[in-house]
Amino acid sequence: MSAVVQLPRSRHAPRAQAAPRIALLGTGVVGSAFVARCGRLRAAGVEVPDFAWLGNSRTLTEGVDDPAIALALVNAAPARSGPWAPWAEATGLQRGDVVVDATASDTVAGWHAEWLARGVHVVTANKLGCGGELARAQAIAEAAAGSGARYGDAATVGAGLPVLHAIRGLVAGGDRIHGIEGLLSGSLAWLFDRHDGRRPFSALVREARALGYTEPDPRIDLSGEDVRRKLLILARAAGIPLEADAVKVESLVPEALAVAAADGLDEALASIDAPLEALHARAQADGARLRFVARFDGEGAAVGLRALAPEHPLCAGGGTVNRVAIRSCRYQAQPLVIQGPGAGAEVTAAGLLDDVLTIVRG
Repeated sequence: MSAVVQLPRSRHAPRAQAAPRIALLGTGVVGSAFVARCGRLRAAGVEVPDFAWLGNSRTLTEGVDDPAIALALVNAAPARSGPWAPWAEATGLQRGDVVVDATASDTVAGWHAEWLARGVHVVTANKLGCGGELARAQAIAEAAAGSGARYGDAATVGAGLPVLHAIRGLVAGGDRIHGIEGLLSGSLAWLFDRHDGRRPFSALVREARALGYTEPDPRIDLSGEDVRRKLLILARAAGIPLEADAVKVESLVPEALAVAAADGLDEALASIDAPLEALHARAQADGARLRFVARFDGEGAAVGLRALAPEHPLCAGGGTVNRVAIRSCRYQAQPLVIQGPGAGAEVTAAGLLDDVLTIVRG
């Protein structure tokens, strides 16, 4: 009969690192879908990290045993007043934990580099980190490189499509990106796929809002600002340090809609109909299709409406599909095209959790 002998632990031996945990910021549509997806994967036998805490702008819950119950409590909390958001006061994050940013908050994005510098991984759907000012994007990259923490941003462009992974893989392999153009807004892709002149564009916007494809204030989508941020993220991933103001943006929001108060927004949407109908009629007469395109190449960077030939790579697909065409030394004559669903809380949440699991599995 053999025995196992327990040798005394050296006082210099490294301590076992605690299992990584998730700290979720943002408990709206995407955050709620993220919690639900974690629950489904756990029920299917997938090992998903525990939650350290869940928080939003109102409150924060630590010591989470049941994420679904914690989510309901956080979302039911009253509005909070004070100089600091509740998550800014949270303690206990350890090296190796993962902050999941499911917000659209500039303040939260400003903390990404700070968490990374502490060795805390960051997974985000928030485009204001690497899609905001260049200095912030550079600080995020430097913090991650300095600490070894990972920055998972697949959900910022294409709702988790492997666009950023492909671009970074090409660059790491020695390829050089010459240009990228794409349909980077699922909501705008859906709108212009449906806009055939038979219904006012404003009616389509209302329908898209009801389906959850646009923000509650659709001017955020129609302004092109969200697409600009995504283009900046792609360009910077390709190694091009594009400044935010270097992207020319053509907004679809007319003056009457831009100045409308929240309670007059629905009525003001009609101001978009005449200019969009004129553009559609002109494109139709030329045998072209309208698409809201983001692009950068050697001539510059721009976001706006373009009339494309039906055989153009960006005219294929439909619905909320995102399509990105990448031209590089390797893909010079024919671009590498990546496409898939680009809107919706479920696909965004899946992109977030994919990044979390990739990071914690090392």
